Amino acid sequence: MTDNKIENSEQKTAASDFTDGIIAGVPIGLGYFAVAFSLGIVAKHANLTAIQGFIASFMCLASAGEKALFDSIASSASYVEVAIITLVVNARYLLMSCSLSQKFTEGTSFFHRFIVGFGISDELFGIAVAREKYRPAFSYGAFLVAVPMWSFGTFFGVLAGNHLPARIVSALSVALYGMFLAIVVPPTRKNTAIRLIVLSSFLSSFLFSILPLLKTISAGTRTIILTIAISAIAAIVKPLKEPEEKK
Repeated sequence: MTDNKIENSEQKTAASDFTDGIIAGVPIGLGYFAVAFSLGIVAKHANLTAIQGFIASFMCLASAGEKALFDSIASSASYVEVAIITLVVNARYLLMSCSLSQKFTEGTSFFHRFIVGFGISDELFGIAVAREKYRPAFSYGAFLVAVPMWSFGTFFGVLAGNHLPARIVSALSVALYGMFLAIVVPPTRKNTAIRLIVLSSFLSSFLFSILPLLKTISAGTRTIILTIAISAIAAIVKPLKEPEEKK
């Protein structure tokens, strides 16, 4: 009887997390649609069909990685070159997946870990890692909204081609930046250490974009370098206290 109560409680919790994920995924999905729409225009220039653009977006949930992919296809790059470029640009998601894996409860199956890792993006990682009690069901709810919107954005972008003015496409993508700020700002108001880390990240990213040698590094590689360096310094200066073991 007790086991049934525990199982029912876990199911209700998973359903609640799934619903929360859907709600959190709506603004992300809207922003993704706008950004993916512009990527669809790039895919059109690479002579991809709408179906091919849809599949590419579904399999590669990353704007920078997908842009590099379409540019490589347009320049007739080899399969090996495309694979290497895409891997380098998207390498930061390996770091995000490793970070999020620490929030999984003990005993979480490989299947859940694999699916969550597959759907990780900057924004989806942000809303997941900000949860105090994270469960895969939350990410599944967000994926259900964000992934189709991203894929269909590219699909319709390819169909639209160059018919829409560039200013309109650029204006549509502003919502994504606003949403990302909404994810970052609340934790910084509660924690001074996080506030300093965010400010140092902004400053470091700005310096990397203007300094003579550093600005030649690709955006994806800069993100990886800054993520490792800043997180390592933060871990040394302000380490998290290990929770006391329950007796």
